[in-house]
Amino acid sequence: MGHSPLDPGFAERRPWNEGHLIGAKRALKQQQVWATRFWLDQHRRLRDRALFDFAIDSKLRGCDIVKVRIGDVVSGARVRDRAIIVQQKTNRPVQFELMDTARKSIRAWLERRGGTLRDYIFPSRNDYMSHLSTRQYARLVREWVVAIGLQPQDYGTHSLRRTKASIIYKATGNLRAVQILLGHAKIDSTVRYLGVDVEDALELAERTEV
Repeated sequence: MGHSPLDPGFAERRPWNEGHLIGAKRALKQQQVWATRFWLDQHRRLRDRALFDFAIDSKLRGCDIVKVRIGDVVSGARVRDRAIIVQQKTNRPVQFELMDTARKSIRAWLERRGGTLRDYIFPSRNDYMSHLSTRQYARLVREWVVAIGLQPQDYGTHSLRRTKASIIYKATGNLRAVQILLGHAKIDSTVRYLGVDVEDALELAERTEV
């Protein structure tokens, strides 16, 4: 299948990413997070508000977010303060916190959604027993960022994964803490993921007086 490098037409083929911005997606800033929440509330998007808040706090990849079950975050009649999910990509468990804002929106959605502990929090619109697809999740994220005036090519589902991690890093400079929160096996992965560079290191040093 495809062209051989020896084919005359091989050199004429355009790269798949020509004209596209490739690289890490930007994290949302604090004011952009609240702008998104305001837009979702304004349009009464109960499910999307819960999905957005859960994505921000959990810092999970999209493939893990869509497969979270009600029992993973609910204990008795309350949404847990903390939860543990085994990541699909690494098969390693990662623990995360759910702040009051997220717990309220998730509780409101689950009261509307109903279901058992075995059901997915965010079901597919085509098959209520299945989960939301990662493609649909990506479409939703695109819709949200466009709604608050951002360029969709700069943002994606990983933007939500990176958002809180980036805010924590900028506030504390603690790479090890962010590594644990993201569930990275190696701190080098966290450094690349956050885009830490010399300027970041110097800025942290300048804020520290000995």
